[in-house]
Amino acid sequence: MNQDTHLYRIRPSRLMGQVVLSGAKNSALRLLAASLLTDEDLKIQNFPDGLLDAHIQVEMLEQLGKHCLVEENRIEISEPSGIVSRLTWNKRSIRNTLLVLGALVARTGSGAVPLPGGCELGERRYDLHEMLLQRMGAEVWTEGGMLCAEVRGRLKGTDIHLPIRSTGATENAVICGSLAEGVTRVWNPHVRPEILDLIDFLRKMGARIKVFGQEHIEITGVDQLGEAHHVVVPDNMEAITWLIGSVITDGDVEIIGFPFQHLEVPLIYLRKSGARCFREDDRLIVRGGRCYPVDISTGPYPGINSDMQPLFAVYGLCANGESRITDLRFPGRFRYAEELKKMGGLCKNDGNMLAVAGGTQLLGARVTATDLRAGAALALAGLVAKGETVIEQAWQIDRGYNRCSETLMNLGADIQTE
Repeated sequence: MNQDTHLYRIRPSRLMGQVVLSGAKNSALRLLAASLLTDEDLKIQNFPDGLLDAHIQVEMLEQLGKHCLVEENRIEISEPSGIVSRLTWNKRSIRNTLLVLGALVARTGSGAVPLPGGCELGERRYDLHEMLLQRMGAEVWTEGGMLCAEVRGRLKGTDIHLPIRSTGATENAVICGSLAEGVTRVWNPHVRPEILDLIDFLRKMGARIKVFGQEHIEITGVDQLGEAHHVVVPDNMEAITWLIGSVITDGDVEIIGFPFQHLEVPLIYLRKSGARCFREDDRLIVRGGRCYPVDISTGPYPGINSDMQPLFAVYGLCANGESRITDLRFPGRFRYAEELKKMGGLCKNDGNMLAVAGGTQLLGARVTATDLRAGAALALAGLVAKGETVIEQAWQIDRGYNRCSETLMNLGADIQTE
C-alpha cells in the first residue's frame, strides 16, 4: 500500500482529456463493512483500491479475520476460520467503524470498535447509531476509547424513526436488519445512490429488503447471508469534481461512466450557471464554459449533497458576482473558507451560509486540506490561481479520490506530490 501523500504542489493548468470514473468511495467502504455479515466468498469489482480509507478498511477486515485479495479495481474477500468481534486498532480510525460495529453485533451478538474518525464537519456524533442498536435490543456503551455493543441472542426487528435523513444511520439500520429476527422498518431514511448500491449488494447476498421511496425501508431478517459478486457504482463526487474542474479551467474533459441519474439536480444548477456540457451515451463531455454566480442550499438526495458545497464555492470564486452557499446540516464545514482566503478568495461566513464574492484573481499560497472535500476544492482552486499552490495534509484528498494526483496529471494538470 502507498504511503500517505502529505503535499500537493499545483500550478495553473487547463484540464483536457478523458477520465474513467472510479467506484464510489461512499459505497465501497459500506460494502466492505457489510462483508462481515457472511463467512462466504465475496467479489467486488470497480473497487477503488487506491483510496487511503479503503486501505484502512481492508486492514480492519483482516484484523477481524477476513482474507482480502486486492488487485487493480477489484477485491475478493474470504473468511478462512471465523471472525473476532473486537477490533483492536491503533492506527487512524474512520467513521465506517460504526457500520463495522453494526455488522459485528448483527452476526456475532457483540462488537467493539474504535470511536469513529473521518472528516471533522461539525456535529457528527454517533447517537443515532446508538439509538438504533438499542431499539433493536442491544446494550451500547463506551469503554477505553472503544464503542461497544452486545445483545442476547439476535438483534430484534423493530420500527426505527430517524429524526433526520442520516446516511450512516440508514446504512447501519439496513445492515443490522438484514440478520435481525423479524421485520425492521426504517422511517425517514436517506435513500441515495450509495445506499441503494449497498442494498443491491445485500440482496445479492440473500437479504430481503424493500424500499418505499423516501418514506421507509423494510428489511425482513434472514438467518444467514451468502456469497455475492457485485460492481460498485461510479463515484458521483469524483464526477462533479472533474466537471467543475473542466469548467473553471476552460478545459475539455470527457468523463466516462458519468452517473447522470445520480446528479440530475447538481447538473441543472451547473448548466444554468454556465457549464457547457453534453451527454453522449454513458459519458459527459465538458467543454469549459463561463462561470456565473450560484445560489445553492444543500439537502438530502436528490438535492445537492453537503460534500459538493466546497466545490461550488470554488466555482463561485471563478464567477463575477456573489454566490451564496447554505448548508443547514453541517455549517461547521465552512472551515475551508479560511484556506481559500489565504489565496485571495473573498469569503464571508454567516452561520449556516457562506457568501463568496467572485471575479478576483486567486493567488497561489500555502494552504491546508482540513478535510477530504475541502482538499479537493483547494486543488481545483490551485488550477486557476496565479503562481504555485502548496496543499499540506493532501493525504486527506487521497482518502476519497482514487489516485487523484495521477488522474490530474493525466488530464494535463501541473502537479507534483511529496
